[in-house]
Amino acid sequence: MLTASAAFALFTMLAIASPIYYIAERVRLPYTVLLTFAGILLVPLSTLETFAFLREFTLTPELLFYIFLPTLIFESAYNMNIRRVVQDSPSIMLLAIVGYLVSAFAIGGALWFIFDLIGLGVPFMVTLLFGALISATDPVAVLALFKEFGAPRRLSTIFEGESLMNDATALALFLIILGLMQFGVSSEALGIGAVTFAVMLVGGTIFGLICGTLVSWVIGFFRHNELVAVSLMLVLAHLTFISSELVNEYFRHHHMAYLQLSPIIATTIASLFMGAYGRFKITPRADEFIEKFWSQFAFMANSVIFILVGFLLTTINVDVSQIIWPVIITILVVAVARALSIYGTLIPYNWFVSEAARVSLPWQHLLAWGSLRGALAVMLVLLVPADLVVAGWGLDMPVRDFLVVITIGCIFATLFIKAPFVGPIMRRLHINTLTPLECSASDRARGIIHGTTVERLNSYVEKAYVPAVIGTELMSDHGTKFTSSCTVSDPRMTERALRIYLLGREKEVLKELLTFDEVTERIYKRINAKLATQIEEAEHGNLNPDPHATYDYRDVFENIAEGLRDIFMPDTLDNAIREEYLYYRAQEILARKVVKEIERLQNGFAEPIFPRPTLQSATLKYSEYLVGAQDKRASLANRFPGIVSSLDQTLAYKSVYRVEESVLDELYHRELLTPKLHATLLEEYREEAHSRTLKAKRPGLSRLTIDS
Repeated sequence: MLTASAAFALFTMLAIASPIYYIAERVRLPYTVLLTFAGILLVPLSTLETFAFLREFTLTPELLFYIFLPTLIFESAYNMNIRRVVQDSPSIMLLAIVGYLVSAFAIGGALWFIFDLIGLGVPFMVTLLFGALISATDPVAVLALFKEFGAPRRLSTIFEGESLMNDATALALFLIILGLMQFGVSSEALGIGAVTFAVMLVGGTIFGLICGTLVSWVIGFFRHNELVAVSLMLVLAHLTFISSELVNEYFRHHHMAYLQLSPIIATTIASLFMGAYGRFKITPRADEFIEKFWSQFAFMANSVIFILVGFLLTTINVDVSQIIWPVIITILVVAVARALSIYGTLIPYNWFVSEAARVSLPWQHLLAWGSLRGALAVMLVLLVPADLVVAGWGLDMPVRDFLVVITIGCIFATLFIKAPFVGPIMRRLHINTLTPLECSASDRARGIIHGTTVERLNSYVEKAYVPAVIGTELMSDHGTKFTSSCTVSDPRMTERALRIYLLGREKEVLKELLTFDEVTERIYKRINAKLATQIEEAEHGNLNPDPHATYDYRDVFENIAEGLRDIFMPDTLDNAIREEYLYYRAQEILARKVVKEIERLQNGFAEPIFPRPTLQSATLKYSEYLVGAQDKRASLANRFPGIVSSLDQTLAYKSVYRVEESVLDELYHRELLTPKLHATLLEEYREEAHSRTLKAKRPGLSRLTIDS
């Protein structure tokens, strides 16, 4: 029950977490480390009467499982690059399933043997249960460090993908082992457990796809109503998670407990689907809000969890002298098991894959070391019943209390011992060393920055915004830096950097077209997939990829959607022509914008940022793209004038409405219009734009043109 004191404790912890995050950025430590340290300091403080309210808010399995966990899953999965995940899926799934199982059983077997050797009566099922809950890694702290110290993007993808997927494996194995402990171990039970494990993974995947597809489909109807679309997006994670649990309850009630879905897998897949496919059904402005909201919500969830970890120990009456050696032994065993799971899976994996797909030994070292434990381990250990009885248990303390103590011991060890050394290890192994392409991109970026600064300073001095003496000094300093940045040491890398930069400019313009409704969602995805492929090819040194290639095997959700669309909603001829016309119109706009950007790079600064021959070659290539798109658009206009005329009218009306809406907002913010008048005029212009669009699409026009 949430009381006023408990609510006050919750918001006090969130208030404490905010400055801790600021401090963590300054001292270059994961904020989860400092949060946990703050939680430990709050424990003795809470014994004082003034601060006793801090004990009112406690972690419960329900709070962790139904509120915090879906939040953390969605925040990670929504922002993952599905193409990169699919590309590295063999290594990710190997670590998330095989590596996880190796770790869990290694921990269970080693602890059982060692505890028995020193005279502790801890049955194998208890140590195996602990192995299941502690083997899942927490990406929050590590990824913050990876970003801080400049880990390669592929390494971050592998680690985050493993962390997401082994959360699901961990929950499935944990629940199965806990069920065997409660209801007995037999050959039949083990067989049912194996079936349950498989059903959890496969069923969770299918259920997640269904939930993601349904919510994405519904959001498509409310694309222009941001309130509804965003609300649906915000509840997706929790609806998926809780729905899968309700399905599980139904199966258990009907004596089909072996048919269980993994709520973590379901939520992960639904979130990946929404991030890779469904997010383009909402406006870019709404998408930006969603990212910020979930980032903030995940920060708050992690803050509460890690601050309260220290308070868990206060709920346990434990003899320190009895538990200190088991904790130390457990920490060492968990570290060794993690190393075994990494090297034991990835070294053989490297034997059978191409050089590009291998995970290098330095990366393996970092994966082995950077295996911090966190939120999921806390959640799972709290699911252990307080009154759990296990045959052969020989300690004076309950099973759950023992598991809580050694779990928190491992979390503290990874946070306070491993985390601070992630950065030094990366430097020692040269993992964060810049590649030749990154060095070239860095020089070009500095050139653009200092060149732009010189141009702006010159303008500011002319307008007397900046005194001439100060401006001249600053321009001289930045001019020197600009000149040194424009030096080219590796023309090939510079050409690749330019190619990636121009493709990035295309993606930027494409998103603007989607914002302004000048391309459909389907066209946006088609062109975006092509640009993503070309960027990846340029990163790998291929500067002449197929310019017409769009989707490939990595666009897994889009490929599924296209297949279903072709079966259930095949295109009419009218719609196919409209889509093709809009596609070439978009390509024409992109090419024109890029040519303009190349001109800026060549003539907008004291000297070209990139070598002049490289810029001229790029201009020629994009000019060819521009002419090709114009020719194809003109051909469609000649063959189907009715359809194209109708489409051009619609686009023109939309452009007019955007201008009207923009001016209205400007007048409102300048206090000319009252809120009531602003709303009235906005509705008036919106209805007028809608009627114009309907008129442009009047029935019969395009079909008559096609038939003629």
